[in-house]
Amino acid sequence: MTETNSPTHRLSQAGVSIWLDDLSRERLDTGNLADLVRTHDVVGVTTNPTIFAGALSEGDAYDGALADLAGTDVEAAVEWITTDDVRAAADVLRDVYDRTDGVDGRVSIEVDPRLARDTAATVATAKRLWATVDRPNVMIKIPATLEGLPAITETLAAGISVNVTLIFSIERYHAVMGAFLTGLEQARENGHDLAPIGSVASFFVSRVDSAVDSALEEIGTDAAHALRGTAAIANARLAYAAYEQVFSGERWETLRAAGAHPQRPLWASTGVKNPDYPDTLYVTELVAPGVVNTMPQATLDAVADHGEIPADTVTGTADSAAAAIAAIEQQGISMADVTARLEAEGVSKFEVSWDELLTTTKTGLDAAGA
Repeated sequence: MTETNSPTHRLSQAGVSIWLDDLSRERLDTGNLADLVRTHDVVGVTTNPTIFAGALSEGDAYDGALADLAGTDVEAAVEWITTDDVRAAADVLRDVYDRTDGVDGRVSIEVDPRLARDTAATVATAKRLWATVDRPNVMIKIPATLEGLPAITETLAAGISVNVTLIFSIERYHAVMGAFLTGLEQARENGHDLAPIGSVASFFVSRVDSAVDSALEEIGTDAAHALRGTAAIANARLAYAAYEQVFSGERWETLRAAGAHPQRPLWASTGVKNPDYPDTLYVTELVAPGVVNTMPQATLDAVADHGEIPADTVTGTADSAAAAIAAIEQQGISMADVTARLEAEGVSKFEVSWDELLTTTKTGLDAAGA
């Protein structure tokens, strides 16, 4: 069991739900995921095409599944393997789901990223994944592209829980929250119980610093250098302020009275990419009640080992965060341009990972059928 004074326990007590940003058949078969639930306060799991591509390419944990699927169409095999892993993880986390009344204990699986610009295909795939996994604690990940926004609404309206991914800008985050509220309103009209419908809004963090820091280094002045490492945290803190505003309004209160849970902010991409920064930076600087922090294993290990967990580091910081973003833009860096580029790159990277996943799976299927 988790020590009551451990960093992960203190983080949980501060209102941050710890989710693991990783999943593999090996984690499931060895009991590692169940161990992390017991010892590191992990209460959820997120996946993406990159994670599954890595899992399939390492070790032999999938050899049996690939042998069983020999002769199967590669895309069908990928869906079978990934949904099977997610279903098993959802079963591991079912007790957490029940204990938290459906707030945590969630496992996310992403719609094929090649559909990110196709609303109808995204909705159809989301419904199929939801039915295939067939667990109440799954979430379907849909990217926050312009085409993804109506897909988010339609999927929620069907009573399906959604993890909105690849959010980088405050403007797009407002649109995501609007899509969530509309989706729940439609779900209620469609006769769905709102209580089981979960949603998180995955706001990406470290990639923002990587992009802005690179631009600041190109400028090269002392003033520019002094601003490195400030963009991502300021951007996320402004997102939290937007969340507080929207989820205290009359429109939300009507849904809350009908049993709905809020769409929580989820800090994604929290692994530190610059070795000059503390390895727990995007955890300790983003502590706030009612948020999720999904961590890769290295970040979770760092927090558990030496994380110094402060009190709330986010609430009430909107003014200073806005000043930090203004200082960056005064250097000639457009945050709107940065976040638009990051969204496009994010979709592209997941498409590349999906292709790698298909290639790795095909190689395994061919070898199993030889």
